[in-house]
Amino acid sequence: MSNSKTHILIFPYPAQGHMLPLLDLTHQLALQTTITTLTFTIIITPKNLPILNPLLSTHPNTIQTLILPFPSHPKIPQDAENIRHVGNTGNYPFINALSNLQSPIIHWFNTHPNPPVALISDFFLGWTHQLATRLNIPRLAFYSISSFLISVINCCWSNSNSSTQLLKKKNDEVVQFSDIPGTPEFKYEHLPSLILRYKESDPESEFVRDSFISNAASWGFILNTCKALDGPYLDHIRAEFGGNQRVFAVGPLSSIRVDANLDGGSDVLRWLDQLEEDGSVLYVCFGSQKLLKKEQMEALAFGLERSGTPFVWVVKEPSTAEQLEEGYGLVPEGFEDCVSGRGIVVRGWAPQMAILGHRIVGGFLSHCGWNSVLEAVVAGVGILGWPMEADQFVNARLLVEDMGVAVRVCEGADSVPNPDVLGRVVSGVMTGDSPQKRRAKLMREEVVGAVSKGGVSSKELDELIQVLKQLGVKEGS
Repeated sequence: MSNSKTHILIFPYPAQGHMLPLLDLTHQLALQTTITTLTFTIIITPKNLPILNPLLSTHPNTIQTLILPFPSHPKIPQDAENIRHVGNTGNYPFINALSNLQSPIIHWFNTHPNPPVALISDFFLGWTHQLATRLNIPRLAFYSISSFLISVINCCWSNSNSSTQLLKKKNDEVVQFSDIPGTPEFKYEHLPSLILRYKESDPESEFVRDSFISNAASWGFILNTCKALDGPYLDHIRAEFGGNQRVFAVGPLSSIRVDANLDGGSDVLRWLDQLEEDGSVLYVCFGSQKLLKKEQMEALAFGLERSGTPFVWVVKEPSTAEQLEEGYGLVPEGFEDCVSGRGIVVRGWAPQMAILGHRIVGGFLSHCGWNSVLEAVVAGVGILGWPMEADQFVNARLLVEDMGVAVRVCEGADSVPNPDVLGRVVSGVMTGDSPQKRRAKLMREEVVGAVSKGGVSSKELDELIQVLKQLGVKEGS
């Protein structure tokens, strides 16, 4: 048997909601194995390298990088290497462009003294199933989303006639998923953005669809969820993947991530420390990509003012002069003076996990991206959902109808909430011990238990490690 380390290749998709959970997983795998057992190489492009710095400095002897230039593409600006630079419309070009890294990866693999024995890659990179086949190593698909959303996506992207008909529906039509537990329904326009952008016979679209269909043929599956979060859908996924025993639900991975640059958020944390009533503050944030329009900013500001609720509002600032001119992301003039002492506005970055975990914070007004959902659940705070695009409508349904930890306050990327209604809903959830807050606290106990030693997610992570080690034994025997 060889004495060399068992080498695992990691390939993240360059979008925050995908990349951070896979880096969290890599961190956990590196933490829970000895240096002599597992080693990792992460495929990364130059401008995404800084995101890896905390991980690389924590595991300098265990994690290496394979830095490859981002392939050029006519629809991707020359300096863009992460979806946050272009928004969700960039996913089709990004998926297609990244597939051009196959040749340099194969060359690196064939010249490596201790080549990887397995590939763990993001589910947006389904084409890597073919890459792994060419390398003659197993591929494990990493899903940074809920089992519920996996079920919806699989129904949409399947090769069946019903899937083909679904992709031709119109915005005002309702789509029913009779094969998914509970037979959920969605307006067509509320399906994941990736599905809505599909154009039949368009080469880029067909490549994306084929890539997603390839995920089902993976040797194994790693999910950033757990039974407590979406148990019935997790059972459904296990069955859908042909009873594949190699389905590892290891989430929520966000529970072990530590906010970087915490000092940058010390002002807001000090402000929270001065308050007295536990669970009284609402945290407002719509992720790293979404920039609200002027009308939306005004409605949200007036709604917060009328709610009478203490709040922390994180505002993404406009990145271009054009956005600034049109009033994107601008807090109404005089608003901060009006709510002085009761609410604060943070422009740019904020330590989200630290804020959500603060005893004073009891609610989260969110776009319902899965990473934010997991951070809210781990913190045990109620959620006020404003889904806008991508996976957010599906997540909102799970939070409201199935988990009972959320209410909807608005829907749609262009919708503008009624400030009076918004204020009443915020006040209703945040005042005292609302049903959403109570359910969130119970859910927190379940998910923290799942990732704690001996919990179901912790056990599945241990099983994953054993499976990866075994691949190394087979390779070296």
